[in-house]
Amino acid sequence: MNATAVVTNLGKLEGWRLTGDGPTLAIEKTFSFVNYYETLAFVNAVALIAHVQDHHPELSVSFRQCVVRFNTHDVQGISDTDFDCAALVDGLLA
Repeated sequence: MNATAVVTNLGKLEGWRLTGDGPTLAIEKTFSFVNYYETLAFVNAVALIAHVQDHHPELSVSFRQCVVRFNTHDVQGISDTDFDCAALVDGLLA
């Protein structure tokens, strides 16, 4: 995905940002919760999305937040699938 497409797609998602560089370039968002139980419920829901989509994000989990980070290793950058999965994750809290 070229830079223009990445910026255009990123503009369609609220709260997601670019991180990394080159092959580690990714889209990332931090989700906050009121307690650990809600955080883990969210993580489990993200895991189901990842399984169904066969596209697995990096997750950084702490007591009241989860950072979700998508990139596509096959293309060493960002693909349409990353944005599709990010939208599905956002839909969990809509």
